[in-house]
Amino acid sequence: MDFKTMLHRFTVIPSLTPELSRLQKIATNLWWTWEPEARELFKRIDLELWHTVRHNPVEMLGTLQQATLDSLAADEGFMSTLEQVDEKLQAYLSGTTWFEKMHGKDHQLSTAYFSMEFGFHESLPIYSGGLGILSGDHLKSASDLGIPLVGVGLLYRQGYFRQYLNIEGWQQEYYPENDFYNLPLHLERDENRVPLTVEVDLPGRKLKAHIWRVQVGRIPLYLLDTNLEENSPEDREITAQLYGGDQEMRIRQEILLGIGGVRALRLLGIIPNVCHMNEGHSAFLGLERIRLMMAKFKVSFNEALEAVRAGTVFTTHTPVEAGIDHFHPDLLEKYLGKYYRSIGMSKDEFLGLGRQNPANHHESFCMAVLALKLAAHANGVSELHGEVSRQMWKNLWPELPEEHLPLSSITNGVHAKTWLSHDMAGLLTRYLGNRWLEEPTNQGVWRRMSKIPDAELWRIHERCRERLVGFARERLKAQLAQVGATPKEIEAADEVLDPETLTIGFARRFATYKRGTLLLRDPERLARILNNSERPVQIIFAGKAHPHDTEGKELIRQIVQFSKQEPFRHKIVFIEDYDMSVARHLVQGVDVWLNTPRRPLEASGTSGMKVAFNGGLNMSILDGWWCEGYHGNNGWAIGKGEVYSDIEYQNEVEGRAIYDLLEKEVVPLFYDRGGDSMPRGWISWMKNSMMSLCPVFSTDRMVQEYADRFYTHSYSHWKKLAEDDLKLASDLSKWKANIRSIWHKIRIDGIESNGTDEVASGSKIMASARIFLGDLTLNEIAVDAYFGVLDSRGNIVGGELIPLTKAEDLGGGTYRFQGELECRFCGRHGFLVRIMPSHPELGPIYEPGLLRWG
Repeated sequence: MDFKTMLHRFTVIPSLTPELSRLQKIATNLWWTWEPEARELFKRIDLELWHTVRHNPVEMLGTLQQATLDSLAADEGFMSTLEQVDEKLQAYLSGTTWFEKMHGKDHQLSTAYFSMEFGFHESLPIYSGGLGILSGDHLKSASDLGIPLVGVGLLYRQGYFRQYLNIEGWQQEYYPENDFYNLPLHLERDENRVPLTVEVDLPGRKLKAHIWRVQVGRIPLYLLDTNLEENSPEDREITAQLYGGDQEMRIRQEILLGIGGVRALRLLGIIPNVCHMNEGHSAFLGLERIRLMMAKFKVSFNEALEAVRAGTVFTTHTPVEAGIDHFHPDLLEKYLGKYYRSIGMSKDEFLGLGRQNPANHHESFCMAVLALKLAAHANGVSELHGEVSRQMWKNLWPELPEEHLPLSSITNGVHAKTWLSHDMAGLLTRYLGNRWLEEPTNQGVWRRMSKIPDAELWRIHERCRERLVGFARERLKAQLAQVGATPKEIEAADEVLDPETLTIGFARRFATYKRGTLLLRDPERLARILNNSERPVQIIFAGKAHPHDTEGKELIRQIVQFSKQEPFRHKIVFIEDYDMSVARHLVQGVDVWLNTPRRPLEASGTSGMKVAFNGGLNMSILDGWWCEGYHGNNGWAIGKGEVYSDIEYQNEVEGRAIYDLLEKEVVPLFYDRGGDSMPRGWISWMKNSMMSLCPVFSTDRMVQEYADRFYTHSYSHWKKLAEDDLKLASDLSKWKANIRSIWHKIRIDGIESNGTDEVASGSKIMASARIFLGDLTLNEIAVDAYFGVLDSRGNIVGGELIPLTKAEDLGGGTYRFQGELECRFCGRHGFLVRIMPSHPELGPIYEPGLLRWG
């Protein structure tokens, strides 16, 4: 007998009085994760239970006995605090926002932000690391700023794995199930209370998914769940684990995220005009938006593509192509063959969308290439990563110089209130007022850090370090108990670390390029540094390796074995099961945050930014964000940004550089104390770090940049192309087709300038070109001089574009164009002339193949 078909299901929810029901309202809005008063409210109910449920207020409220609820309702102090927190939430939700002030209440922007993972808090474990934390912080700042935005992702039943270490220090994984009904999740239903169901096609079957909502302040995040009885067992596993399974599992997840995500929004009545793809996982969303436009407006693929591209933003986080999803053509044919044929595409046309060179049939289908071809705005996540990305993808725009490729950068940030310690937040409010919250990117506000008394700043930091050491000891005791250590060994964990010792933190994903063991290369020298009786140092490690990354797991094992050796027994600790809770303790309590990637493989990195907000100092390779953050007196740079071909030699050089920095600069600065026992020099660097980094490396600044540079521009461009039933998009598509058919006739017949071989600095020279237009008209082309300094190989470096205007009709379809070039720098210069199409309404438009250099 199949009892499942006979089972009647219902959900039990906490029985709360009207007064206490406000607790449930607060618990189900993740605003509480970055609001200290709300967190304190939940801790006050039952601190031990709070820790037991991994700081999950929804589960905690469902666990409380009625007697506890009654006592809370009778506690006037608690009820008064509850009312204050509830009023604060209502004021937050109804307040005037930055976006309203900048763009007005009636702006029609509607943005959907797609990401494979979101990290908001340890109690909602649907994230693995940096990408997810960045996505979560993005939504939090979008809420604070009032950006008209919704999030879209997948709801993983087991999330990412939990980690524990065996007696040898080898990483083990386990996958506890998430109980969706004890998480801050709301199942979306129709007017008849029936759950909304999204459908996407898989080979020979329909995949169905429910939609769950997470409320993140003002922002709703919609998550898709395939664990439904209507689905096959293998399809129920699609949303089982984050980054689990093989290539087939990955393509199913990405079809669900991209195509299913767009359909989910439509079911909810949300039709975004701008879609932001956070990494290429969701790039199939562009195809679904094109399909919908084709069906609605009865237009061709290329006509719909023009409008969709205008309303699409893509952010890449990966500095190596091997880290990006590639799919074999057979897999794409299996899963999307029917789909692409339904929108009138041939196999070669479809596969060409995912290839840098569409004609290369040996090239695999790359999701980042698909995203770049479907997005009008694309960016890397730091200035250096922008350069690396342009180098990686330059073949997509073969006729453009590298600095003019349409792939810019917006440097990542962190959500300050999420990562700031309660103590530091209070100190900032005392001396900076609320302006550091209201104007988080105002450098003038942060410069007032210099007025904070050294003693108060140092006392706050010492308190956080003490808290970190206490936390590390408790975690170590629990780890030892789990692997069957003796009571004596467990008791000895109370002697590990010292709350007054210089503390270095290293916590991140244990990928080999991050070089987690670089600090351990010379054990004898390290032992001397750590065990100096007058100036001791200690190190706390944490992090996970991917379940299939044996080399990463070996790095963890080496650190754990190292920590058991006599010179390091009380000086090095590895905290297992790295999550957002561990991360908060670390970034709030360490003195130095160590970062040792092989340049330029760290696209951005954000953990060091979190440390800076809490007064910690960074010591890092000049990679990712630190290239922009390092100013010489706000932390330390390991090396000068060199890139080595010999990895072993690089490890040797940079390993020694770390020891030199510790011995000669870091340790002396920390322990150089005056009569008041305070490290005045170190505190000065703490202030320099906070003043220079806090206003810049926040997601408030980052999301403002996305809104101003991408979202609003993307919306305006989309609106222009989409109005009047895609009239302009259709015109543009046909215009491009016509231009492509006649472009071969255009030519540059001659280039001249009045400059001699030597030109005085500051002077101007005239450049001109004779151009035969063929069948094009004057208002269909843009002519520019690409002008700049030449390098030793005769290439223009960092050139600028100077418009050339029509000067003379030479007859027979030939015209002379000219413009002035200003020689502002000394050295060898040169210029080229280029012609590109210019649409009468949209201006210059670059299309591969439609560019002429002379």
